[in-house]
Amino acid sequence: MEYKECFEIMGTDRNSYSKTDLEATFMRMKEDHMRNGQYYNMKYEVFEDEHYYVCHDGRQLRHIRTETKEQSGYQQTFEVYGCADCSGCQHKSKCLYKYNAEKDTEKNKVMKINEQWEELKEESHANIQSEKGILKRQTRSIQTEGHFGDIKENENFRRFNYRTSEKVYKEFMLYAIGRNINKYHRFLHNKIQKFEGKSEQKTA
Repeated sequence: MEYKECFEIMGTDRNSYSKTDLEATFMRMKEDHMRNGQYYNMKYEVFEDEHYYVCHDGRQLRHIRTETKEQSGYQQTFEVYGCADCSGCQHKSKCLYKYNAEKDTEKNKVMKINEQWEELKEESHANIQSEKGILKRQTRSIQTEGHFGDIKENENFRRFNYRTSEKVYKEFMLYAIGRNINKYHRFLHNKIQKFEGKSEQKTA
């Protein structure tokens, strides 16, 4: 019953969710603070226009094939790399997913990398660690988080109806315009009420 409830919360378009914020989805990074990320934090090498990866034991992972996957209307491209022989590697128990020393003695390392996604993550990480990025993060915590909470919880705006950055931008701009009009209306309403209250006090 607990697993069923978890899958109902997660839905069909997500692979995870936060227990403290059910609408939030975790993004898998290379490595988290518990070191639960994927173990392909390897050295990148290029030789005669062929690129490959070198693991911590000095073994090469060469390109095997290219795979595509479609999810929620988007197509992702993965490059598959593999090691020809992982026998005798002291890192094998940590490197291979769900490694069993008895059953997986002949198993070799294979990894899938969305290289475009990795490039975007590196660019994003550089942006948020820059001087401008740090300033924007500080500003967001002061000026923006309260609005997001109000939009999400009180106005129940939790999902965009459109895809692509251009359509999402237009949708949110229309929503922001409506929100600002409501804020201005409340401002005028409160101002009129205060003015009428002062007029009644003077009359009395």
